[in-house]
Amino acid sequence: MRQHKSLRGLLAAAMLAGCLAGAPAMLAAGEAGDLIFAERGPWALGDRTLTWSLVHEGPASPAFVQVMDGRITMSEVTDPSDGKPVLQLEQKAKGRDRKIGRFPLSGGDPSVVFFLESTTRDMATLTGGSPDYIRNRIKDAVFRGGSVAREGGVTTVVARPFESDPNRARMGGFETLQLRFVLGDDPAAPIREMVAETAGPVSPAVPREMAGQVIAPAPYRHAMVLQ
Repeated sequence: MRQHKSLRGLLAAAMLAGCLAGAPAMLAAGEAGDLIFAERGPWALGDRTLTWSLVHEGPASPAFVQVMDGRITMSEVTDPSDGKPVLQLEQKAKGRDRKIGRFPLSGGDPSVVFFLESTTRDMATLTGGSPDYIRNRIKDAVFRGGSVAREGGVTTVVARPFESDPNRARMGGFETLQLRFVLGDDPAAPIREMVAETAGPVSPAVPREMAGQVIAPAPYRHAMVLQ
């Protein structure tokens, strides 16, 4: 539970820093951040459970867990520590069922927190890069460089965090990472689709225990689609 509180705190701090960053961003860029991090609480799921399909693909590194046909669920449960209702996120995948953490009903969107923090950890694991650096670049890309397109009642937000990054040559393919969010007419409704994917294969850093071996490059894709 302590780990997930830390996770939420780190992302919340990054979001706040993006909102308060000095120079004003372009209208579309500011709008992109507002749409992704819209205030979707207080949540009132009752007996309903929100379910996203989960795909998690990348190089066959022992440090990276592939998920081909998983699910992320969000439901309202009672916190045994104080008897109050909270949101529970769970991952269900073959041999990998786990509770991700509990989140307050009045907070933001736990599914976005999970998606972005998982993407950050994946990139840090596969490249050996700093999670803080990656997290900050993603935050900057969403709040300062995200584009917004609307068509037929569907809003699509796209951000490319490392497209112009000075360290892109050292990112092993993650410099092409694109984040895509698909929303409906109501920005307070859960995000329909969240996808993080590279345009080509990723060449992962080889873990110390595999020194001298080669891990075949493969495209990275992390996708959650609301069912």
